[in-house]
This record gives sequence, C-alpha cells and structure tokens, in this order.
Amino acid sequence: MTQTGAERARDVARNLVELLTAYEEELMGLERDTPAVAPLRRAVGMAIAEACYWISDESVDQAARWTPRADGRMD
Repeated sequence: MTQTGAERARDVARNLVELLTAYEEELMGLERDTPAVAPLRRAVGMAIAEACYWISDESVDQAARWTPRADGRMD
C-alpha cells in the first residue's frame, strides 16, 4: 500500500516534531543562562506548533481529493 501525499506529509511533520522538541528543551536550558537565545527558542517553538497543526489538520485530506489533475482533465 502506498502513502498519499497528505499521509507522507503528516509522517514528516511527526518526525520534525520529535526532532525539534529535543532542541527546544535544550534551548530552554540555555535561555536561562543566555537570554539572547530566546528568539531562537521561540522560532523552534513556532515550527513545532506549525508541524502540530499540519498533523491535526483534517482539511489536508480533503484538499488532496480536490486538487486538479496534472493533465487538466475534469473527469
């Protein structure tokens, strides 16, 4: 069974969340000693939030079904 584009995107987003979560935790510790890393920690947090939204967004599957065909046919 092959994955659809939306399923593959969700898998990639899950992997991204797992990867970035460890970095965010490390940056939180660094932020206590070096407040200048706060913008970087916030940026990582926003990337995690966007990935979580992508994982939970039900309209992604619907959008994939309504995407026009590459050959332009309507059937």
